[in-house]
Amino acid sequence: MIDGVVVKRLLEFPDERGRIMHFMRCDDPAFTGFGEVYFSTVFPGVVKGWHLHRVMTINYSVPMGIIKLVLYDEREDSSTFGRLMELYIGEGNYSRVTVPSGVWNGFKGLGTRTSIVCNCASHPHDPAEIVRLSPTDPRIPYSWDIVMR
Repeated sequence: MIDGVVVKRLLEFPDERGRIMHFMRCDDPAFTGFGEVYFSTVFPGVVKGWHLHRVMTINYSVPMGIIKLVLYDEREDSSTFGRLMELYIGEGNYSRVTVPSGVWNGFKGLGTRTSIVCNCASHPHDPAEIVRLSPTDPRIPYSWDIVMR
């Protein structure tokens, strides 16, 4: 785990018509404020990252598809400084991952179809508060290659 990251398994209520999928409520302990909610898509095998928010807390979930979400803690004052965290979220593991400001994050689309990623952010998007790196930047000790375990 990385200090400040919260992973919460979310509730789903399926019936013959489809599903209700909970995501976030204002009385949830992970809710730190509302800036915006947006959806992004990622194609299979594509990496979106790295990015870091200086101010914003982000809350990811994947209602359709599956992604590999990777986090890297570069906060020098953190008890988990230098630690990586790898999560698989989406179908089969419908969860919300809360990522505090200052933690690098990126994700890779998995499977055979486009994944939809939902983000409930604590602040509206502000290009001045986001930092971006290439997915292959050596500053973050991680390879997006498939690893056989």
